[in-house]
Amino acid sequence: MTVPAVGALPPVALLLPGQGAQHPGMAVELYGREPVFTAVLDEFFARLGAEGALLRSDWLSERPRVPLDEAARAQPLLFAVGYALGRALAARGVRPAVLLGHSVGELAAAALAGVFGLGDVHRVMAARAEALAGAPAGGMLAVGAPAREVAGFTDPPDRPDAVVVAAVNAPRHTVLAGPEPRLSRVAEALGEAGLPWRRVPARQPFHSPALEPAAAVFSRGLREVALRPPDVPIRSTRTGLPLLPGQARDPAFWGGQLAAPVLFWPALDGLLSEGAYTLVEAGPGQGLSTPARRHPAVRAGRSVVLPLLPAGRAGTLRRWEETVDRLSRPGT
Repeated sequence: MTVPAVGALPPVALLLPGQGAQHPGMAVELYGREPVFTAVLDEFFARLGAEGALLRSDWLSERPRVPLDEAARAQPLLFAVGYALGRALAARGVRPAVLLGHSVGELAAAALAGVFGLGDVHRVMAARAEALAGAPAGGMLAVGAPAREVAGFTDPPDRPDAVVVAAVNAPRHTVLAGPEPRLSRVAEALGEAGLPWRRVPARQPFHSPALEPAAAVFSRGLREVALRPPDVPIRSTRTGLPLLPGQARDPAFWGGQLAAPVLFWPALDGLLSEGAYTLVEAGPGQGLSTPARRHPAVRAGRSVVLPLLPAGRAGTLRRWEETVDRLSRPGT
């Protein structure tokens, strides 16, 4: 493995964030200014019919009718923004060598890789919405500690209100998830033990056993969707390994993702152990860029991190243009 030459960038690995990355005004500044981004989103909203119109209205509104942290808003909007950013990049001549998505971001990766087409998006989103409609109240906690350190605060997965490890985002960044009121009691115990934690902007216990019924509903809904092997390699954050053709075609694989832990760090670590990449976060915020910058391959300069959007709302168009310009330079 070699360090990239000055001015050159290694191949692009597109990182697509999931629940928790959403925020008011996310990527709105690009809408109407970046043609492909705008056209893709307009088609997405149109295919969702009346619900798409409400979704667009809440996304553009300073006072959304449904809060963006609700799964009914966060999930389809994160999917749509990530997918539209990927399409806009491709139109600018920036095509990823590999895709890596976190939670619902993995569905955006699947769409960009051709596992299902935009014509099937309304079926995928309708199936996901139906699945989450009956999800129990709960949430997620981001804990500044390794998974092994928080293991003592988790429950056996067969417990009805189990709080479990829902994501491994970095060596010292673990996410717990579970229903209420058990999750709040775990949060209190973490604080008493001196472990730093914060609430993830999510109102459902994603990637925990509490969502196994929802995962079954989602799997059934995906049987109506034509699933294909990816045209672009996907590093799955469900397995931490390259997505296999049989997994790509299996509705249960995608449906089960709702209740399975997100293995972001193992997936990233495996990818960067194979070669150097330009890690481009295609979504709101920099929730994936931040842990990626801590990876030894990035710290050593073998790989680089380039988020497409700023951490907040301000400066969206400027950051987009600057990053795309760097990615599009000849020889990069």
